[in-house]
Amino acid sequence: MATVTTTVPHYDPRLVRAALAMNEGELHVAEPLLRALLKDDPFDVRAIRLFAELAGRIGRYHDAENLLRRAIELAPQFTAARANLALVLYRTNRAAEALEELARVTLDDPDNVGVANLQAAAYGRIGEFDEALALYAQVLKEIPHQPKVWMSYGHMLKTVGRLDDGIAAYRRALEIQPGLGEVWWSLANLKTVTFSDEDIAAMQNALAAPDAAAEDRWHLEFALGKAFEDRRQAPAAFAHYAAGNALRNKRLPYRAQDTSLQVDRTIAAATPALFAAFEGAGCPAPDPIFVLGMPRAGSTLVEQILSSHSQVEGTSELADITQLARSIEGYPEALADLSPETVLDLGEKYLARTRIQRHTARPLFIDKMPNNWLHVPFIRLILPNAKIVDARRHPLSCCFSNFKQHFARGQGFAYSLSDLGAYYRDYVRLMAHVDAAQPGLVHRVIYERMVEDTEAEVRAILAHCGLPFEDACLAFWQNDRAVRTPSSEQVRRPIFREGTEAFKPFEPFLDPLKAALGADLLAAWPDAPVFPPSEA
Repeated sequence: MATVTTTVPHYDPRLVRAALAMNEGELHVAEPLLRALLKDDPFDVRAIRLFAELAGRIGRYHDAENLLRRAIELAPQFTAARANLALVLYRTNRAAEALEELARVTLDDPDNVGVANLQAAAYGRIGEFDEALALYAQVLKEIPHQPKVWMSYGHMLKTVGRLDDGIAAYRRALEIQPGLGEVWWSLANLKTVTFSDEDIAAMQNALAAPDAAAEDRWHLEFALGKAFEDRRQAPAAFAHYAAGNALRNKRLPYRAQDTSLQVDRTIAAATPALFAAFEGAGCPAPDPIFVLGMPRAGSTLVEQILSSHSQVEGTSELADITQLARSIEGYPEALADLSPETVLDLGEKYLARTRIQRHTARPLFIDKMPNNWLHVPFIRLILPNAKIVDARRHPLSCCFSNFKQHFARGQGFAYSLSDLGAYYRDYVRLMAHVDAAQPGLVHRVIYERMVEDTEAEVRAILAHCGLPFEDACLAFWQNDRAVRTPSSEQVRRPIFREGTEAFKPFEPFLDPLKAALGADLLAAWPDAPVFPPSEA
């Protein structure tokens, strides 16, 4: 095996051009440059690292990890590649492994703020919030003028319910860097902050700056949308939301037809015969409760209610089901070819992988990854005794709530009204198939019904999960657990009705969404329509 003895080979101009293109987000320019570089010199570890970063940016984390491990194999002291590997591990829900790599990076580069920032985030990912907060405080004591660290500190403070301290941290970041768009969006994303005239002027000035980065621009557009929506200026608010979505959509490779095809394939694979063939197989543990559905549909509220029960622990949005599904070559068609031993092993792997998220002795825990709706048949096979709750909200209300939400990563469907409508339709289509193939497997919670009769809906959720009623589940806002989703502050107060009506002032702008949803789906709400044979 060839070994690179130095991490500083000669610079090739193509590497510089590729790095500059990456900084500008021009991945289509960087990729051919990097491919040519690696064709000429397969051992150029800096080119390998940059190619791994490119793969990570488009969500190809498996490729990114392999490339980075190759770079480290060639150059064991290549600290930057090891730090990138830690980031990939963090983003693929392997925070414990990320922390191991970061410990090695810290030995070589103890003063790296970015590394400390990622360490703190990784501690937060596994629920070690005290360690995360202590690390942020230590870094900020030593280096107090780092706006992005103040921002990350604000995120963690918000997560644990220290809202005032979180807002103060965000405001401190803006004192240092007034044009940092992600901080303005973080304030907007609290849902409880109302921007002043001075705030709006500051955001508009930052947006008008000729040197504003694209990432700052889209965060500022989303934040200004929230500011004008709060002032009941729907046309101005929608213009900013639309601009932010257009900027974000340009950078993401989402294709609605890919999701539709995956749903088609899953429907074809998930037959009653498939479930019958695996009856009695899988891991019998009843531990997980999956709360899934569309983002912004009330899943955090359901999680907060359930985690207020003495037998249920709330964790987070866990990526393990998706990762396990992707480990099956030929998924979902290949489900029929799995052996009972493999199905059992996959269920046990899920429990082992998620063990790090459990910090109490409560027997049940919640996995609140919304996108797990795509894998309900898989969940049924590997974890037949798991409970599944589908949180659903009116299609216009839900989809518009997604349209005005900037997600940290993933959810590429959310930046176009037509993509949102297609995604929601595919979600309802697959869940309707599951209902027919496995009646009673999924318990559906309609958000609007939860608002109208909270106690009846809470009792129904608990009954589905085999849990006795507890009064604490009705006082869910008193639960002081950490909440890591955009609804964190909303579920820390009693249930409110406003969320069911928020889309109505914007309805004149939602024709592309309505067209993609389909008149039949809108008319059938809250039931699913009868899908045409071409879709069913």
